[in-house]
Amino acid sequence: MPGHLTLEIVTPDRAVVSQRVDEVQVPGGEGSFGVLPGHTPLLTTLQVGELWYRTGEETARVAVSFGFAEVQPDRLTILAQMAESAEDIDTTRAEAARKRAADRLAQPSANIDIGRARVALQKSLVRLKIASQGNIRD
Repeated sequence: MPGHLTLEIVTPDRAVVSQRVDEVQVPGGEGSFGVLPGHTPLLTTLQVGELWYRTGEETARVAVSFGFAEVQPDRLTILAQMAESAEDIDTTRAEAARKRAADRLAQPSANIDIGRARVALQKSLVRLKIASQGNIRD
């Protein structure tokens, strides 16, 4: 069994993470799941949520939304629509998005896509949570 896992997180715009890690927790489409070196191969979808990974004593957090996760025994590749690390999140922008989505949901009308507004709210809340927690050293 390998001692480390190569984590790649990629969006349509850029590579967000590319490094060796010890452990990853992923917000899968069917629920959150953990990945350690030697994991059984798996291909699954992602949902909006918090992905975290640990390297030694440091835990880093990334906000992700929709896409795919491919797990191999020595590698985890995340192809996400959006991925932002804690230090890259613009909290002013995330708070504005939260307020906009909450306002749309509070006063729905025929021209508002409720599903899209719910997803926007969920994304903004995840981004704000990750930005406020930052990365952790154990």
